[in-house]
Amino acid sequence: MKIKKIYLDSSVIGGCFDEEFKVYSNILFDYFEQEIYIPILSQITIDEISKAPNNVIQKLKSIESKLLTIDLLPEMNELADLYIAEKIVTLTYANDALHIAVATVAKIDVLVSWNFKHIVNLDKIHRFNSVNMREGYNILEIRTPREVIDYDK
Repeated sequence: MKIKKIYLDSSVIGGCFDEEFKVYSNILFDYFEQEIYIPILSQITIDEISKAPNNVIQKLKSIESKLLTIDLLPEMNELADLYIAEKIVTLTYANDALHIAVATVAKIDVLVSWNFKHIVNLDKIHRFNSVNMREGYNILEIRTPREVIDYDK
């Protein structure tokens, strides 16, 4: 069975220390340690985490040997610009559009986030994927860490 590649936005890493999200974020990190899933980051996530408290930075470093990093390509910026042009997110939240574009272009299995306003939002997921399909990309699975936990493990 193919190991799923899971793209992380910074909310999942910070979620390891948030009362509401820590259980599922930490289980996901355990899955990375056990190599059940492959954690994927882009430079966007790395830049966002660099401004976070030290415990969040250290949490990311705890899976550093398991991480794969995706380089940003012009195609990713172009797709993110389309999301903004379609008013799925505003320019103020361009990084959220870029997270989606990176995961889409890189053909990641699932993007996980706790960002319910701009990412894990049913209307926005449909709209992101509408653009993706129109532009010839696959549909991107967008879920919370809770939704990617295998409760039989």
